[in-house]
This record gives sequence, C-alpha cells and structure tokens, in this order.
Amino acid sequence: MSIADKVQEIVEGIRQAAHRVGRDPSTVQLVAATKTMASSQLIEAYAAGVRIFGENRLQEAQEKIPDVGPRHGLTWHFIGRMQRRKLKDIVGNFSVLHSIENVEQARNIDVLAGKIGIQQDILLEVNVAGEVTKGGFALKDMPEALESIAQLPHVAIRGLMTLPPFSDNPENARSHFAALRQLRDTLAQQSLRPGELKELSMGMSRDYQIAIEEGATMVRIGTAIFGTRSFKK
Repeated sequence: MSIADKVQEIVEGIRQAAHRVGRDPSTVQLVAATKTMASSQLIEAYAAGVRIFGENRLQEAQEKIPDVGPRHGLTWHFIGRMQRRKLKDIVGNFSVLHSIENVEQARNIDVLAGKIGIQQDILLEVNVAGEVTKGGFALKDMPEALESIAQLPHVAIRGLMTLPPFSDNPENARSHFAALRQLRDTLAQQSLRPGELKELSMGMSRDYQIAIEEGATMVRIGTAIFGTRSFKK
C-alpha cells in the first residue's frame, strides 16, 4: 500500500472509532509520528492530507523542516522527551510540545518562551501506570503540578498525554486511556484558565481506535502510515 492509501485507511479508522462512541471524527487530530522517516515520505503524507507532523528528535526535525518547507496548514509538534540543553531550540519552533514531564521543565520553557515573546502550547505527560522506566507526572501529583504550571504566563496547558505500557493485546491499553480522560475531566474543573485541558494525546498505530473510543483528541501514528523506520532524505 502507498502512504496515501495508508493515510486514508487511518482516516477511515478514526471515523469508525469516533462514530462507535457518538463522537464527531473532526474532533480527533491525526499526528503523523515521523521519527526516522525520510523527508520525501513526509511530503507524500502531506499530499495525502496529513497536516500535523510529530518529531521525537530535535536534530532530525532540524533537517526535515527545511526539506519539507512551508506548506499551507502544516504544523510541527514535538512528541519526544526533551533534554534541558535542547529546549532553547525547541521552544517557539514547534506549535505544541507533547511531553512535559515535570514542573521544572515547564518553568524552563516558560522562561524561554518569555524571552522570545510567545506563549508556548504544551501537554503534560502523565505516567498513568506508574512505570519506573518512563517519565511524566504521577497521577497523585497532578493537581498540585497543574496549579503551579497554570500560573506560568508564557505556557498554555492544552491538555494531557500518556504512553500506556506495551502489550501484545491493544485492548489492555483501554483502562489507561480511560484513566487519563477521567483525570483530565477532574482537573478541568479546577483549571485556572478557561479552555485548558481540552486535548488528550493518546493512542498510536496499534491502539489508536481504542484511544479514540476513550476520548483521545490527538493520535500519534507512525508505523501504520510509514512502515519500517529508516531515516534518509
């Protein structure tokens, strides 16, 4: 199958999953996860209708963004973990940062965004399963963290994201997606800014339909669009 065929298959999967739970498919954004993918593949995906590219690695993004060039409606998200020394090159160059994992990181982003006169959109990563090998906020720490970060003037908390534990059975992710949605709904009631916490970034190639059924507004799809990963121009 071509990239265009695969994109259409994903779009149809999004439509079906949304309709199963009475949702409008247009409330779900497809984020093409482009780690190690060639710029030419991204251009194919754009031609097929993809409008959000999500990069995990800054160096790759810095090579691909000029290659792909400015295109109508195209935005870039940063979906990987962010090292402090690289934040200055990330803030302001991506429309949304998906994986804010602690309050200190949010404060650093706030300072950098303030220096260039912007408000940076962010998502807070929640370690729903409490995995020691993953970053992100613990469930119990989220109310206090949200209160602290919401006071920062140069960041806008757009929502939450999570990565559930890997399982051979995608259905096992459902409880983690549901827990993130429930957390978002609870936290939204105490948010200090109207419109915060709208987004839920959860679900990837194997389990995105389950994530949509549980409330995902952004799904990060890589393999199901691009296939095997191997970075080249």
